[in-house]
Amino acid sequence: MTRLTLYPAIDLKDGQCVRLRRGDMDDATVYSSDPGAQARAWQDSGFGWVHVVDLNGAFAGKPVNAAAVRAILASVSIPVQLGGGIRDIAGIAAWLDAGITRVILGSAAAKNPPLVLEACKAFPGRIAVGIDARDGFVATEGWAETSAMPAAELGLRFEDAGVSAIIYTDIGRDGMLTGLNLDQTVDLAQRLTTPVIASGGVGALVDLTALKQRAAGTRIEGVIVGRALYDGRIDPAGALAALG
Repeated sequence: MTRLTLYPAIDLKDGQCVRLRRGDMDDATVYSSDPGAQARAWQDSGFGWVHVVDLNGAFAGKPVNAAAVRAILASVSIPVQLGGGIRDIAGIAAWLDAGITRVILGSAAAKNPPLVLEACKAFPGRIAVGIDARDGFVATEGWAETSAMPAAELGLRFEDAGVSAIIYTDIGRDGMLTGLNLDQTVDLAQRLTTPVIASGGVGALVDLTALKQRAAGTRIEGVIVGRALYDGRIDPAGALAALG
């Protein structure tokens, strides 16, 4: 079986590392006031990537936590993927030049598909699409808006674009520690040739074990974990072993 990648999450709000429940900015738990140190801790734990989201930026439509992101980049040598408020080619180029390995386009992908095509052509292998779904439908603008577009339809739009990965998040489970929405994640992965990264709801080691089993034979290549790592519900070494 293929080894899955675990992406520890650093969600940035007002310069701090937080976790939200169901994407609610008013329901945030602060875990660290030093994003650089937190990223370094994840690197020291053996993780091979860091997943970073500028939450303020996702709502504002432009980068807000740039200083915190730069602190993260200065603190680690492992690859960093970044999403939140990146809406144009200039913004993508600036972050890639700054050291980000992969830029995640979420709202921009749903509302401006030509941007994804242009970005994938300009920066091969360095563009991911974030599909955030509420009840199976795409949500945008920091999850404040829900569209009428099914998540799978958005994923299929970019099949031939050269997207490096689709990050699929079930908003209803995000930060709730109730387990991934495996059925929807697996269904999406079976319909796509683009690699899929699962996100939203991991609460215990058993959730990673279940994902590993269900991922066999699909394009699922990894999983994002946040609150469960911060709370100590999942031990980094155990998580890496479960996904190996």
